[in-house]
Amino acid sequence: MAESDDELFGGEHVRVYRETAGERGYHWRGTTILLLTSQGRRSGESRTTPLIHRTDGDRWVVVASKGGAPANPSWFENLQANPEATIEVRDENVPVRATTAEGEERGRLWSLMAEVWPAYDEYQARTDREIPVVVLARR
Repeated sequence: MAESDDELFGGEHVRVYRETAGERGYHWRGTTILLLTSQGRRSGESRTTPLIHRTDGDRWVVVASKGGAPANPSWFENLQANPEATIEVRDENVPVRATTAEGEERGRLWSLMAEVWPAYDEYQARTDREIPVVVLARR
């Protein structure tokens, strides 16, 4: 019996997503996943992370939650150093530029994301940092 897509995680999620052009791995635990590939800020190597996303018009939105850990996830720090990245949405590769939402826009997008992954509110309660909401726009 095939592994449930809900059980996919990390590198295995990336592998299966790519092998199936998102047929497996795009839908995950009631949400949708994109693959973000950014450049490592120290290594310079490409790093790919599966992330829950939603669209906002012609942009994609992701949350740098790291489960409410005190520090931001590495992929977010990489985007801070170099905001140009690539996303894979199903079988489409899209070059993007990342920005961090602020103020009212961040609040609106946070609500949009918490609708599909309510645990984001729990993650925010666990940490003193304001969890970044990242907007990925086609470049």
